[in-house]
Amino acid sequence: MSQPNISKISGAGLLITLGVIFGDIGTSPLYVMSTLIGKETISRELVLGGLSAVFWTLTIVTTIKYILLVLRADNKGEGGIFSLYNLLKRRYPNLIIGAVIGGAMLMADGIITPPLSVSSAVEGLRLLEYNTFGVDWKHIDTTPIVITILVALFLMQRAGTSFVGKSFGPIMLVWFILLTVLGGSAIIQHPEVLQAISPHHAINLLLNDEHDFFIILGAVFLCTTGAEALYSDMGHCGRKNIRISWAFVKVALLVNYYGQGAWLLSLEGQPLKEQRPFYALMPDWFLPVGIVIASIATIIASQALITGAFTLVSEAIRLHLFPKFTVKYPSDVKGQIYIPFINTVLLIGCISVVLIFRESDKMQAAYGLAITLDMIMTSILLYYFLKIRKYNLFFLSSVILIFISIEGTFLIANLSKFGEGGWFTLLIGAIYVIVMYSTLKGGEIKGSAIRSEKLTLYRDKLRSLSRDTTLSKYATHLIYLDKAKSIHEVESPIIYSILHKRPKRADFYWFINIEITDEPHTLEYRINTIEKNDIYKIQFRLGFRVEQKISVYLRNVIKEMVEAKEIDLDQHYHAFIDKKSIGDFRFVLVDEEMSNENNLSILQFAVMKIYNVLRIFAGRPEKWFGLDGSSVNKEMIPILVSSKNTYEIKRIR
Repeated sequence: MSQPNISKISGAGLLITLGVIFGDIGTSPLYVMSTLIGKETISRELVLGGLSAVFWTLTIVTTIKYILLVLRADNKGEGGIFSLYNLLKRRYPNLIIGAVIGGAMLMADGIITPPLSVSSAVEGLRLLEYNTFGVDWKHIDTTPIVITILVALFLMQRAGTSFVGKSFGPIMLVWFILLTVLGGSAIIQHPEVLQAISPHHAINLLLNDEHDFFIILGAVFLCTTGAEALYSDMGHCGRKNIRISWAFVKVALLVNYYGQGAWLLSLEGQPLKEQRPFYALMPDWFLPVGIVIASIATIIASQALITGAFTLVSEAIRLHLFPKFTVKYPSDVKGQIYIPFINTVLLIGCISVVLIFRESDKMQAAYGLAITLDMIMTSILLYYFLKIRKYNLFFLSSVILIFISIEGTFLIANLSKFGEGGWFTLLIGAIYVIVMYSTLKGGEIKGSAIRSEKLTLYRDKLRSLSRDTTLSKYATHLIYLDKAKSIHEVESPIIYSILHKRPKRADFYWFINIEITDEPHTLEYRINTIEKNDIYKIQFRLGFRVEQKISVYLRNVIKEMVEAKEIDLDQHYHAFIDKKSIGDFRFVLVDEEMSNENNLSILQFAVMKIYNVLRIFAGRPEKWFGLDGSSVNKEMIPILVSSKNTYEIKRIR
């Protein structure tokens, strides 16, 4: 049964949105204010200035930029920086540089966020009394527990984000209600904290030389780190659900931040020491329950980055920036995707982070630097998107300049953490950039040597080959999967395979192109008859939820053609063959291989090496198309991009 379309506004959609989208940004109250105060003495200026900076960061960066503007840039319901580039690539192809950098940085952040969130949650166990249940909680090694939870979390992904959202949504609803209640009760006792809404408090704090500018901005930035993942996850829940949910989420966050500020004002003139403002809002009797809820919520926080990574890679595959990994759709909603290979890579990366840094406070040093680069790239692409939409150029330039100025300042602040761990996410991001560059350029190098040709040019040769009885028959139906989108053309390596590599005599030649549509259950085809009873080009239009069982679909097409008398199989029958049979099928999968005669530069050679290694992880083509391995032949066809220098050889007698 089809699952509901959660892109429409509904109670279920809003609940799933809370579980899938807002986990990361929703758990920031756990650490923002404690990081902001740090080891400094609590002062009115520091508290009110920090709260003011948090308020305006959430308003300008998260609400205005992402919720109001960036979410407008959806590509058929999908979000993320690659979807944004997809809308711009025809007019501004060079923006792919920004898209690649931004996408790589967000995926790198996706490796550090789950371990950080889960570690922060599990380390809450150390707040329990010394010998509860016979365990020394204060000195417990949390690494095995964190890894176990991460493994369980990533195993859940195969069930789909709809399932995950339905599981996590109710918990996050409780979490945001808890934030509101705790913060509201503290504000009632110290309502003067609401003065921090005024931006002059933030300005005064940042201009005060007594406070470390970089530490303050680095702490404030933590309140908005989930904004980019929010955009990437748009296809999972829909723009309307995100916008409506954000109104509730933002109020809950701000009420809790200001509640923590109210509590901090009561300690003016004292150091924070080991106290945590978030837990200080809880009555003592509720603390154990609060720790459990907070721990579960921080585990859920990693979900936004995981689902965002699936969306990014899916879009990158369409842009030929990643090999064709298997993409699964656990539900009938297009945004609900699962990529097994990427899920495994993320899990390995997250476990590596846990083993390298071990503690959440050390992981925070690697947190945030990459995401600021991603935000800046999104702002640049957003400028061109809004320009296409005919926004007033002066207004547009002013708004984007504000965004880039704020994010650039955050970037400078986060660069101060480079040596402490920021290098790690930049290193991972650089690896992603190399992978995407090699995949794109490797495909372009191969594609430059492959031509599409008119099928009618080879009609006579293929017809003669089909009727040449001096050659043994290769198959009744010989089928090639063809990347040429035109119904009238075929790739030149396929012609080479049939006529030159080894002449393949068949009764029927079928050239099949597959187009994936944006609808879930499309199952259509169209045919171009090049030569009746001999040569055909078929284009299958398959929905993203339809299994690519090409062999089954082709048999059905041939049966329909026989019934409509568009094709005659009688002349190919023998007395001992059942008349209901349509003959044997033989699929030939052509894989282009770079010839040794190519004169590649050092960069091109390196790119092709990486490109070929990456293709190993993309899986077997026969699996993509649902083909029986016994009916498939694979052929390597050499292609020549640029030949090596020729040499004159002198003949001697």
